[in-house]
Amino acid sequence: MREAELIERLKHLRTPSRAELVLGIGDDCCIWRPKGSKEDLLLTTDFLLEDIHVRGHAQPRLLGRRALGRALSDVAAMGGEARFCLLSLAAPEDASTRWIQNFFKGVQELAVEYRLSLAGGDMTRAPRLICDVTACGVVPRGQALLRSGARPGDWIYVTGPLGGSASAGYPLHRIRPRLDLARWLRQRATACIDISDGLAADLARLCEASGVSAALDSVPVDHGATLEHALYGGEDYELLFTSPRRLHRSDIYRMGRIATRGRHLLTMNGRPLAKRGWDPFAPKR
Repeated sequence: MREAELIERLKHLRTPSRAELVLGIGDDCCIWRPKGSKEDLLLTTDFLLEDIHVRGHAQPRLLGRRALGRALSDVAAMGGEARFCLLSLAAPEDASTRWIQNFFKGVQELAVEYRLSLAGGDMTRAPRLICDVTACGVVPRGQALLRSGARPGDWIYVTGPLGGSASAGYPLHRIRPRLDLARWLRQRATACIDISDGLAADLARLCEASGVSAALDSVPVDHGATLEHALYGGEDYELLFTSPRRLHRSDIYRMGRIATRGRHLLTMNGRPLAKRGWDPFAPKR
């Protein structure tokens, strides 16, 4: 069973309902609305796993930045501003105290850059690195960007060239959560998702949530990467979004338009585009 099917089943689990939970499973973050608040809380969690997302020989400071950056990218995709995070770390068994300190130095550097607090977590050891980050952000009440808002005729944009991470073996310095664009996007985007599993896979998720199809005519490819890397490689952490307006900024790229409702088709220059990308639950070939 693939990841999308598992998530769909989890959406229907019977759990106690709470009026404060505005949006649950299925988007980049859940949305929690405290009573009387003018802001909605955005909550997300993300793993960083050795030999899955990163190589074990990587510098610990860069690993820390990457662990936090993955979760912050989800907050950015909802148009949010980061507030605090919780981090649980299972350090590799051979990691020294200095290694652990440098890991948290990387976390601290990114936290300072985006003005959020490391509020707690847990630590242990394991045969390989395991890190889980929970991030909390805020957005003005009712203004969170969802995957479900795209409409036929909207333009499709991305916030940077794609494929560089896959082509270079997922270099750690490349993650730059686009929190700098969150407020700007809230005024312009109809739907948004971060690109973690590959453009084709994440565009398919946005289309399925919105009940639309997508027609691409170009994709910005990073230096040294191929179109295959850009479409299916993943780990780029740029934002994919739609807007009814033709937008002009040097750091965004227009890729195509949202097409008719209902069929969830992806095309590239008129040809069908496979909805594939990273899926840890996909059958092994």
